[in-house]
Amino acid sequence: MTDGFQAIDIIFFAVVAVFLVLRLRSVLGRRTGTEREPPRDWQAPPETVPDNVIDLAQARKPAVEPLPEGPLAPGTAAIRSVDPSFSLDNFLLGARAAFEMIVEAFAAGDKQGLRPLLADAVFQSFAAAIDERDRAGQTLTTELMGIRKVEPVEVRLDGSVAAVTVRFVSEQINVLKDGGGKVIDGDPQRMTDVTDEWTFRRDTRSKDPNWHLAATRSPDEAR
Repeated sequence: MTDGFQAIDIIFFAVVAVFLVLRLRSVLGRRTGTEREPPRDWQAPPETVPDNVIDLAQARKPAVEPLPEGPLAPGTAAIRSVDPSFSLDNFLLGARAAFEMIVEAFAAGDKQGLRPLLADAVFQSFAAAIDERDRAGQTLTTELMGIRKVEPVEVRLDGSVAAVTVRFVSEQINVLKDGGGKVIDGDPQRMTDVTDEWTFRRDTRSKDPNWHLAATRSPDEAR
């Protein structure tokens, strides 16, 4: 009897083993000799540009639009004389994206995210404000509800440095809270219109295609 049961056990486990092998082959597949090897000249995809770097000069795409009329024309023409790819329309698209990223990063206290977007002096100012907020145990929440206007105010070329000042009119909810969560400035239920004028600069002789925020002001400040 014992020998009979042992024989049955052996047959049972053999059937199970065959079943498992068949299942593995159906799931994992097997080489048939027709699989293609990776090409020998295959290379990893090029590194992508970090999300927090804005090439404001989408502006470096070939410029096809005519020169703007009025006071912006001389400065735009001057920049194109040293950088024919400069496009004011494409620049403004990049400036809008940069505005959103900078406003959100400043509210979040993200100095690492701000660093590649700001000129040194502006970064130091923003970083100091973030550090002061942290020391006081305060938190700033900014909801950018919409951007109603993005318009160029000034375009000029200073030597080899191109500078474009842009006026942003946005709708924001800004709330500053103390360490206990008490609101000390702003209203979470009130949306306000905020107008900023930001100046972006780029050295046209540099290989770096990115523009950096070099100055900020409100429209009523002396120019």
